[in-house]
Amino acid sequence: MSEEPTVSRRSFVAAVGTAAVGSAAGCLNMSSQSVSLLSAGSLATTFEDYVGPAFAEETGINVHGEYYGTNAVMRMVEDRTKHPDVIVSADATLLRDRLYGEFTDWDVAFATNSLGIGYREATRFGEGLAAGEPWYELAREADEGDIAISDPDLDPLGYRAVQAFELAEAEHGLDGFRQAMLSSVYTEPEEPQMMAGVETGSRAAAIVYRNMAVDHDLPFFRFPDAYNFSDPELKDHYATATYTTDDGYTVPGRPIIYNMTVNEAADSPEAGRKLVSFVAENPEILDEAGLTTRSSLPRTHGSVPEAIDV
Repeated sequence: MSEEPTVSRRSFVAAVGTAAVGSAAGCLNMSSQSVSLLSAGSLATTFEDYVGPAFAEETGINVHGEYYGTNAVMRMVEDRTKHPDVIVSADATLLRDRLYGEFTDWDVAFATNSLGIGYREATRFGEGLAAGEPWYELAREADEGDIAISDPDLDPLGYRAVQAFELAEAEHGLDGFRQAMLSSVYTEPEEPQMMAGVETGSRAAAIVYRNMAVDHDLPFFRFPDAYNFSDPELKDHYATATYTTDDGYTVPGRPIIYNMTVNEAADSPEAGRKLVSFVAENPEILDEAGLTTRSSLPRTHGSVPEAIDV
């Protein structure tokens, strides 16, 4: 599935902002200023502590968010367990594959991230990293359950961890590394809880996105570009590692790109578009939250609503 041509942040914000603000002024009732959000769990702190409060202060619209693994988010939308106004994915292609055609036909990519290890310094693992020992040797020596990954059947963070093990195996000549890691890691079913075990000391480390370590004020070891999924130029290399979820969705490795859309059946579509506009026009808030924004973002994809003239 090809992406639409890149558009400038200024052009995008001017367009979506005009549509959102104009519609909101005419349609939003001052007594019901809220927007519901269903988002990737890795962005829980980003929206709750950064975007949400700033958005409410500027617009008077409160964000009511729920956060799960992105694959779980897609399932909840598809089976209508949840009915959000705005949907946010940690894997842009996953949203397009699963929701286009029935729930939306457009989205906006707004940020990227890096995969690596959030860890506790006062552990054998943390001390080894500080001393310059290879992370993969420390990981192979770690006790069972010392290192956590997110559930790969529920969450891109989880299947990216598995794919990183596979790519690291090839990169460093580590025979059987992927399988050895899958046999020893602890699988955390709740993505927003990934760093909790590291904070309390029950885990030495977790395979997470950079912003998740920043959220918890814990050190972060960034994987090499060959398997941190941050470099768009390495998309073909990343794609050599795959994972098939328990519902039969086969995912090739691909660069981390966050995107968001407004549900076609949203209760508050105007507020939803206004939130999309706000996220796009405030990259400094995303940067502060530990995400990475690029000059090529925001970028639209699909059949952008006619009112948004990009």
